[in-house]
Amino acid sequence: MKKKISISGMHCVNCALNIENALKKNREINDAVVNFSTNTATVDYNEKNIGVTDIIKKISEIGYSAAEIKKGKDGEKKAREEELRYAKKMTLISFAFAIPVFVLAMFMIEIPYKPYVLWLLATPVQFYVGLQFYRGTWNALKNGSANMDTLIAMGTSAAYFYSVYLVLTYGMDTFFETSAVLISLVVFGKYLEVRAKGKAGEAIRKLLDLSPKQARIIEDGKEMMVDAEDVKLGNLIMVKPGERIPVDGIVVDGHSSVDESMITGEPIPVEKSKSSNMVGGTINKNGVLIFRATKVGADTTLSQIIQLVEEAQAQKAPIQKYADMISSIFVPVVIIIAAFTFAAWYLLLGAAFSFSLILAVSVLVIACPCALGLATPTAILVGTGRGAGMGILIRNGAVLEKVEKIKAIAFDKTGTITLGNPEISKIVGFGMKEEDVLAIAYSLEKNSEHPLADAFAAMAREKKIGAKKVGNFQAVAGKGIQGKIGKKNYFLGKIKAGKEIEEQAAILEEQGNTVVFLSDGKILGMIAIKDKIRKDSKEAIKEIKELGLKTYIITGDNERVAAAIAKDTGVDSYFANVSPAEKAGLIETLKKDGRIAMVGDGINDAPALAKSDLGIAMGSGTDIAIETGDIILMRNTLKDVRRAIILSRNTLGKIKQNLFWALIYNVIGIPIAAGILYPEYGILLDPMIAGGAMALSSVSVVTNSILLRKVE
Repeated sequence: MKKKISISGMHCVNCALNIENALKKNREINDAVVNFSTNTATVDYNEKNIGVTDIIKKISEIGYSAAEIKKGKDGEKKAREEELRYAKKMTLISFAFAIPVFVLAMFMIEIPYKPYVLWLLATPVQFYVGLQFYRGTWNALKNGSANMDTLIAMGTSAAYFYSVYLVLTYGMDTFFETSAVLISLVVFGKYLEVRAKGKAGEAIRKLLDLSPKQARIIEDGKEMMVDAEDVKLGNLIMVKPGERIPVDGIVVDGHSSVDESMITGEPIPVEKSKSSNMVGGTINKNGVLIFRATKVGADTTLSQIIQLVEEAQAQKAPIQKYADMISSIFVPVVIIIAAFTFAAWYLLLGAAFSFSLILAVSVLVIACPCALGLATPTAILVGTGRGAGMGILIRNGAVLEKVEKIKAIAFDKTGTITLGNPEISKIVGFGMKEEDVLAIAYSLEKNSEHPLADAFAAMAREKKIGAKKVGNFQAVAGKGIQGKIGKKNYFLGKIKAGKEIEEQAAILEEQGNTVVFLSDGKILGMIAIKDKIRKDSKEAIKEIKELGLKTYIITGDNERVAAAIAKDTGVDSYFANVSPAEKAGLIETLKKDGRIAMVGDGINDAPALAKSDLGIAMGSGTDIAIETGDIILMRNTLKDVRRAIILSRNTLGKIKQNLFWALIYNVIGIPIAAGILYPEYGILLDPMIAGGAMALSSVSVVTNSILLRKVE
């Protein structure tokens, strides 16, 4: 069983790692992922032996507050607002005291009992606002580790208590402004970080906002409003013009047009009448519709999309492992460097105690494990959210790294490059009328589950031709179908014909038609069926090739049809006469030349998608094969394959940028804070400047990630 839990009190990635490690020690917990950027934990546990309350209790025992996230947008919104409100409150209180301290100390303003006034003003900042850092330090120590709170608590305490010592012994100038302003800058940075993280998570909230709160159900001929969460399977629901459709269903009465752009990306409303499918979250435009609920709660299309995005945001990318490893040793190393800095200046170089202490404090506060911890999850949060808004669902962070390594893409033909709605383009009779050829073929195909059967049914309806009774029906795998009509046995499918007929068939196949023959022992007719190429397929494949990727078509059609489609679309190569069972093996072979992605409809291509290095499933929105692809394209356009690749590459790029800047910031900042430039250039880094830089580094990482919202 998986549960999502809200956690408060985390100040850096080390806090998240502490909670994660503590939860994983419990045998009843299969896995736990704590996301610092969203302040949540996703816990997979054995519900027979442990409950959510036990997990929350465990988190509380290690010093953090936790609560189960209830379904729906209001609970998460309330928690987010509370976190922002607390951060704002602490910022205002700290600055209210820190600013007078800063002004009095830095501008040499003389007042009676000045050292004691500074002491009085700095104390609430140190022990009320700064209490969160002492708590965090204590929680970390209880778990045998250290975190950002440890650095802040040590640095500010050193400045504060040394100042107290100076006041009590000498009554001289102090460093209270250092501790007070430092804490103020850190909590202000936290406030900015919370605000920025709120913007980073906007995409998932927009999806949640699409879910209507109420539904109008009809029972015993009466209308009544109920919560959308209370709608049951089979309920009759009425939607009036302008209202959002609460759940998935099938229309039983009425006629209207529905705006499905949030699912399909198509701006033109879709006409709905009896037997039409309805998707929850879409908007009814003009008529009144009554439909029967077929999917409710977590089973609706919108709920599945939201769940997939939330899971992607909760999981870690492989690259995160390096950041976690660095973070776990980062704080102890910084403490050692700070101690060495003090000892080197005070004991070896003979500097004043206060000078040496201030440099050690600067080292402690400039170090920022927060930026390191936010580098990966914030980019994934924004990237996957942006993808959802574009109709591109990225399953998890690991997918991003898969995309970067892809060298080629293989496309299924039917329903991927083509529309997946084949039509009969030509019927030729050999000694038999075209209508009679169609009548026999339709009668046979009516018993078939073959994808081409719909084409025969559509033309039969158009020509008003009825089906004949078929006996001894049999499907011959990879060949065709056969059955008895009257006293004759008929076969429809692929067979060898005479040279003249084969030449006629070849001309049709070179035009992209699939040709089947009707026979009763001799050829009676030939039927050409064509599945139209999507309007955007050619341009989409051209754009994909411009990304440096090799392209293939894999199809069960024959050589001529495959060659015609390949020529029309511009793919590099093709494979014809490949059965669904053989596709997976072919993908395995192609992988030897480099990592390969497979694009298919997500249902009959599932084995090939699973075998590929990156599976991209195209779905119609209402029929998404959630479990098949690493990336799911809801809008059913090949254009989105390129968009998915670009978005994935950009997201991984942001992660690498964030990690680089977080690391380079510390690599450069810590030596300067330690005074390495002072002997030669006289440059020192004041602890207050170090604190401001530390706070802003986290905000800069989040802001850099937010730029992903501009990816098109």
